[in-house]
Amino acid sequence: MAKQNQPAMSRALQRRENISGYLFLLPSLIFFVGFVIIPMVICILTSLTDANMHTAGLGNFVGLKNFVDLWQDKTFLQALWNTFLIVIVSVPTVCAFSLWVSSAIYKLNGKLLSAFRCIFYLPVVTGSVAVTVVWKWMFDNYTGIFNYVLKSTGVIEKNINWLGDSRFAIWCIILILFTTSVGQPIVLYVSALGNVDQSLIEAASVDGATNLQVFWKIKWPQIMPTTLYILVITTINSFQCFALIQLLTQGGSNTNTVMYYIYYTAFKLTEKAGHFGYANAMGVILAIFIGLLSALQFKLAKEK
Repeated sequence: MAKQNQPAMSRALQRRENISGYLFLLPSLIFFVGFVIIPMVICILTSLTDANMHTAGLGNFVGLKNFVDLWQDKTFLQALWNTFLIVIVSVPTVCAFSLWVSSAIYKLNGKLLSAFRCIFYLPVVTGSVAVTVVWKWMFDNYTGIFNYVLKSTGVIEKNINWLGDSRFAIWCIILILFTTSVGQPIVLYVSALGNVDQSLIEAASVDGATNLQVFWKIKWPQIMPTTLYILVITTINSFQCFALIQLLTQGGSNTNTVMYYIYYTAFKLTEKAGHFGYANAMGVILAIFIGLLSALQFKLAKEK
């Protein structure tokens, strides 16, 4: 008769396995501590000083002065508003569009499904500079394809300066960010929808459930973890919008964001005293907003 209770693993063997596991983790742990944790600590400490390019070390301690000055800085407040506008518009639209496309294509045969996933994911793996250059040409005031099509069809009479007009520039940025952000969510949603328990869907269909009821009662709860992950990463990417601003507008035309203002303050306003500490204070505030919003998303997802 087989023994019901297997002998417990010796402590020595457990210790050797633990040591081996930590040794495998050590390279990643060193990288994480050296390039994430330590810079974060330095950023927080520097945000409380007047550090700049001309001071050694962390500079002079000024307490919360940088944080107080930020809320009196009209440029920062405008950048913060633009950042939140990008997040509020792009995150829901990216998630909704990705889910809609995924629901339409996840049942296709292998080759056709792979083709669609490749098409939508291509902007993700393409260099951001290359993608931005193409969009910049499309939005060009004189030779851009958008002005050409709109003038040819009689929608507009004269060319629109898409990236130079504050009425349109921020929405152009949001559009580009949207097109470069849907690839990964679509791939994730296709995988999640393909793993939904089909027996539950068949049982609901037999009971007369509509497609909307099947989606809301069966599919949606099972893809909630994927939705939560997509919400978090899309939110973080939207808060960190920088490359598009730098390559297209350099913060002009009312497109300044917190990330670009951090870069501008730290590396371009070299004559401003305390610009490192001031820029790091903005980074701390941005990190707090990202953390709070991510926590809210986790809480709402758990309640679902």
